[in-house]
Amino acid sequence: MVSMADLYQSVIVDHDHSPRNFRVLPAPSHRAEGRNPLCGDEVSVELAVDAEQRITDIAFQGSGCAVSRASASMMTTALRGKTLAEADVLFEQFHAMVMTGAEAAPELGKLAAFRGIAGFPMRVKCATLAWHAMRKAVNG
Repeated sequence: MVSMADLYQSVIVDHDHSPRNFRVLPAPSHRAEGRNPLCGDEVSVELAVDAEQRITDIAFQGSGCAVSRASASMMTTALRGKTLAEADVLFEQFHAMVMTGAEAAPELGKLAAFRGIAGFPMRVKCATLAWHAMRKAVNG
């Protein structure tokens, strides 16, 4: 059984307390919002994507629980510099991991800290909220 200690690993706590890329982009090319009506978490994700379809900058804003905020922070860190196609692959890998608890793909790096979320089904939406907003932004 997964414990709460596993859920709030130090990397998650660090990104909750000191979120990276928590700001507004000056000129985003893509933007979307996400909301979890069950718990009240809200997020907006902004991306700057260049002509080669590479994410040159990414940021988020919003309010939510530690899992939601840390996931958004870690997502922005992981996706900066990636192409939209690479971002889509990371989305799929992250989503599969948090839904099933499967072993994390090596490309996920520190995002593997969220693997234990699968043991807490009510928290999966928290962990994936920013990711779904990012995908919505990219896909229009």
